[in-house]
Amino acid sequence: MKTKQKRPKFLNLLQIRLPVTGVNSIAHRVSGTLLFLAIPGFIYLFNLSLKDAQTFAQFTQIIHSTSFKLIVTMLAWAIGHHLLAGIRFLLTDLDVGTSLAASRRFAWTVNIAGIVVFAIIAARIWS
Repeated sequence: MKTKQKRPKFLNLLQIRLPVTGVNSIAHRVSGTLLFLAIPGFIYLFNLSLKDAQTFAQFTQIIHSTSFKLIVTMLAWAIGHHLLAGIRFLLTDLDVGTSLAASRRFAWTVNIAGIVVFAIIAARIWS
C-alpha cells in the first residue's frame, strides 16, 4: 500500500533547529568566505602603506576609523573560528572525536573557544 508522506510544502529556514555540529559547519563556511572576501581590501591597504608618505597618512587614517575597527573585529571572530573549526574538521578526518557525544562536545568547545579568541582580539583592537 502506498502511503502519502507528510513533507513540508514551504520550508521556513528560520524554524529549522540545527544541531551544534551543523551550526559549527555553517559558521566555518561563513568565516572562510569572510576571510576570502577581505583579501582584496587588505591588499589595497598594504599598497597604501608602501606607496609614499601621503598614502601612508591615508592608510593610518583608515585603520584608525571606527568602521575599519568594526570590520577587523568581525574578521577576528572569523579567523579564530575558522582556525579552530578547521582543526576540528581535520581531527574528524583522522577519526578523532567521531562519536556523537564527542562530536557535540568538540563543536561546543570550538564555538566557545572562538568566542574567547574573539573577545581577546576585540579587547586589543578597541583599547
